[in-house]
Amino acid sequence: MSKQPQPISPLKNFFAGGFGGVCLVFAGHPLDTIKVRLQTQPKPSPGQPLLYTGTFDCFRKTFAREVRRKTPEIHSPVKTLHDWPSVPRYPQLFAAGMLSGIFTTAIMAPGERIKCLLQIQASSGEIKYAGPMDCVKQLYRESGIRGVYKGTGLTLMRDVPASGMYFMTYEWLKNILTPEGRSPSELSVPSILFAGGMAGIFNWAVAIPPDVLKSRFQTAPEGKYPNGFRDVLRELLREEGVGSLYKGFTAVMLRAFPANAACFLGFEVAMKFLNWAVPNL
Repeated sequence: MSKQPQPISPLKNFFAGGFGGVCLVFAGHPLDTIKVRLQTQPKPSPGQPLLYTGTFDCFRKTFAREVRRKTPEIHSPVKTLHDWPSVPRYPQLFAAGMLSGIFTTAIMAPGERIKCLLQIQASSGEIKYAGPMDCVKQLYRESGIRGVYKGTGLTLMRDVPASGMYFMTYEWLKNILTPEGRSPSELSVPSILFAGGMAGIFNWAVAIPPDVLKSRFQTAPEGKYPNGFRDVLRELLREEGVGSLYKGFTAVMLRAFPANAACFLGFEVAMKFLNWAVPNL
């Protein structure tokens, strides 16, 4: 029988999750930029080629055009894990993950909006925003706080179910990979990397369609989609078919495994350090 893990301190959980988020950003941001550019590129005029034919073409063109430039961007915070007085069952983990998606949307929605706008402007050749704060100021001046939070509903549609899948899958895989008589906290680095990477894959398998809609909606000119995501969905299905809901799939999956493996490894390493440094926290 596996050892039962000890309850985790909320403060340790918070700081370890933050460190994991830093690892995720460093590991995953370049491919996130590719994903957004693929998701938001418009349908070309008749007789004109697509700006990007796929993930690797987008990477090649972006690298060739912008490798020496420093385009200002901000990154959305990563979700932190919840603490439990005892080991939760998988439905509880799924529900806790979904709840975390609700709470983090208040921060992530404007961050995602600004990130997407800054990511696509470099490829468009028109530099409208000098940086994150300039982007916020212009959005607020043009449309008020609603302009900054544009796409909040779609961020919820993406993050609530995806976050539930994310945390549940990670704990499920940790338990599967834990040898008999050992605790999940004693897992080897390769096992943690595998569990974290696969959690990222499962997360994005759920999140891609609403993420495509969100990216399109958040980067569209004001007033283009008066009925919100329904207009975006109708336009995509009418002009590009069901497959358009999985634009950027290759870039997402190439990013998901290493970025989330790094995230959870960072979390586990930080947690071990905190347990050693401040055992009574």
